[in-house]
Amino acid sequence: MSEKIRVTIWNEYRHEKMGGKVGEIYPEGIHKVLAEYFQDDENYEVRTATLDEPEHGLTDEVLESTDVLFWWGHMVHHEVSDEIVEKVQNRVLNGMGLIVLHSGHHSKIFRRLMGTSCNLKWRVADEKERLWVVEPGHPITEGIGEYIELPMEEMYGEQFEIPNPDELVFISWFEGGEVCRSGCVFYRGRGKVFYFRPGHEEYPTFYRDDIKKVLINAANYVAPIKRGDSRPEYAVNVSEPLEKIKAKE
Repeated sequence: MSEKIRVTIWNEYRHEKMGGKVGEIYPEGIHKVLAEYFQDDENYEVRTATLDEPEHGLTDEVLESTDVLFWWGHMVHHEVSDEIVEKVQNRVLNGMGLIVLHSGHHSKIFRRLMGTSCNLKWRVADEKERLWVVEPGHPITEGIGEYIELPMEEMYGEQFEIPNPDELVFISWFEGGEVCRSGCVFYRGRGKVFYFRPGHEEYPTFYRDDIKKVLINAANYVAPIKRGDSRPEYAVNVSEPLEKIKAKE
């Protein structure tokens, strides 16, 4: 049996506790719904973490035992500790996979890893969204048809100020006419980052089987090939050469 993929679902968890429409859709939090994707599958170990826990639930122990970190945030990106952001960044650079969802495009960690503003156009108007698969052979799109159609979502539109993705997997078209790069893979150090646009808190998007399929595929794709190993650092002085160096006269 192959080694389990260790998944941590991080959620800001503020909207849901305020009640109203968001609390009705996700009464136990978006993180609980996402965790249910993995909890009955023996191929994964899953845990959740939220902003208001000590160290945002992302202690050194948790991060060191995470292969794939999901990130959903929106209201209070500024409350995330810079120290925790640096630790997450270092884990990604050292091989941990990161999946950033919806409003996480403006999170400290995503902006840090992208090196850009990550600004975009947006509008909440109950618009139909069509997520077009532009890489049908990609592992993240396995089991998905030509597109995913969402009856209502928040619009995100270009210009989306991110670097050119290393792999572009989905492009969204919205009922109002805008388009957006909505499924993007970036390589950062030894790790992979996948940004996936859908998931506005006022819509039950994360309950959909096709969205679940994409995110499980994504977790498998961004997970490090070897988990729990101790890989050598490369930015170190190497005193012994591989080959004998001839003495220069």
